[in-house]
Amino acid sequence: MIDTMLQWLEHSSPAVAISQSIWLYPILEIVHITGIALLVGPAIMFDLRLLGFSKDLPVSSLARHLLPWSRRGLLLIVPSGLLLFITNAVALWHDPVFLVKILLLVVAGLNAFVFHYFTFQSVTVFDATILPPTAKITAGISIIVWLAIIACGRLLAY
Repeated sequence: MIDTMLQWLEHSSPAVAISQSIWLYPILEIVHITGIALLVGPAIMFDLRLLGFSKDLPVSSLARHLLPWSRRGLLLIVPSGLLLFITNAVALWHDPVFLVKILLLVVAGLNAFVFHYFTFQSVTVFDATILPPTAKITAGISIIVWLAIIACGRLLAY
């Protein structure tokens, strides 16, 4: 059942157009990598602040400056990633590295959700006091998970 749907995706007009074009696939890869840089770079810089680096920078200011860039990166990653996936859906779906990458993306999303909706409820508290241990835990998880996601993405190319 799922293989039938994946084969349908691979034979869809967008997948065929991307696969047959000399430019579309590389352009999508560039967009995807640019999105990764925009999402992960600012996220890791913010996570490092939560771990205690650059203590002279207020967490709230850093959040206002860096996290919108991460959201913009996500806007590039999701559509480009889906378009890259449909060109090779069957093989990717059966690749354990791809499945680990998807699982890690879910973990990253849940970790961000926990941080933003439970840990980071009051930014002024973050600027005025020592950061709670949960902030440091979510920051550490974030760094490890995003680096593992990037590693999985690179391993998929081989």
